[in-house]
Order: sequence, then structure tokens, then C-alpha cells
Amino acid sequence: MTAPLTPHEQPPHEQPGHNPWQYPPASGGGTPTGGKGGRQSGTDDDTDLAGELWHAFLLMVGVAALGLLLGFLWEQFAPRVPLVVRGGDAWLKESESEDAISIDGTFALLGLAFGAVTALAVFLWRRRGGLPLVLGLALGSLIGAVVAWRFGIWLGPPGNVGQRAREMSDGSRFDAPLELKAKGALLAWPGAAMAVHLVLTGLFGPRDPEPQAPPPPTGGWQGWGSPTT
Repeated sequence: MTAPLTPHEQPPHEQPGHNPWQYPPASGGGTPTGGKGGRQSGTDDDTDLAGELWHAFLLMVGVAALGLLLGFLWEQFAPRVPLVVRGGDAWLKESESEDAISIDGTFALLGLAFGAVTALAVFLWRRRGGLPLVLGLALGSLIGAVVAWRFGIWLGPPGNVGQRAREMSDGSRFDAPLELKAKGALLAWPGAAMAVHLVLTGLFGPRDPEPQAPPPPTGGWQGWGSPTT
């Protein structure tokens, strides 16, 4: 006659299942998910998000304000397009001059430099990055480029070319106002800022910890046993 198997001698398919990834059953002393602990965690997340949005807004305003400096440098270093008065009208002194193209190129080169510098400064300030920070950098750079464009034109020669030509005698010369013909140059600053920040984050940014395998379960069935007869 075969003796009944004890709980420790039962085959594995009859043992109570054990899953190491299973959440422990809720007990009276634990904190439920929707209780006070859950509300506190949600409040912390909202606070962190509000702080990141505030930092992103400050970053956007600060980067956009640098557009005044870019506009000043553009007005200082951009070549001038000379005009000459003939019959009360303004004409290009050199019809085949490439100064107009050089004006766009100067703005684009300055924008690339500003993009690299601002991206490096933002990365050193907040190395961990984040979507709000990147959006603040992108929007601030784009707004700063527009500010630089309009501010540089305002600093440069007056734009009333026709009136100035009528007030001057034939043969008089003056500089044409600054003009950005290739509007795509406005994207040099934000494009460079995004590219440099992406490279810096990929090379020197914080790394996520490597996932670790869970430890093997302890106790339970250790092997096949022979039933007691």
C-alpha cells in the first residue's frame, strides 16, 4: 500500500505555483496604490514637470535675447552693397557684385556659431537634458534668429532708398540697407543648436542603468523526489 505524499514530496505539477515577478498580495498594513502614497508620488511628478517647464521657458527667453548680439555682429561684419545715384534713381555700383550673397552667408555663419555655443552652454547647465529643455532651446534659437534679422536691419543703413536717391545729386553713393534674401539662413542657429546638443547628449550624457536579471527564487521545489512506499 502506497503512503500518501507529504507536501514536501509532491511532484512539481502539484506544488503551489511561485512566480518571482508576481506582485505580493495586498495586506492590511501595506499602502494601497490609490492611497496617500500614490497621491504624494503624483504631486512630486507634477512638481518636477512644472520645474522643467519653467527652466525651459527661462532658457527660451535667454537664448532669444542673444539674438540682439547676433544682429549687432551681423550688422558689423556683413559687407555693404554700394549704390550710385543716376537720374534720381539708385543703381548698383557693380552689377555683378556678390556682396548680397555674402550678407546671407555672414548671417548663416554667425548663426552656426551661436547654435554651437548655446547648445554647449545648455548641455553644461543641464546635462541630463529632457524634452522641455530641448524644445526651449529650439524655440529660443528660432526666435533669436528672427530677432537678430530684424535688429540688424534696424541698425544698418536706412531702407528708404528711393527717397534718399531723389535727395542726392547724380554720382552720389551710399550703402543699400541690409537684406536677408535667403530666409533659410534663419534656420542655421536652431539647426546647429539641435545637432550639437544631440551629439553632446549622445556622447557625454547620462546613461540608463543596465537591466539586471532578477535573482533566482529561493526555497520551493529543489528536485525530483521518490514517493515513499
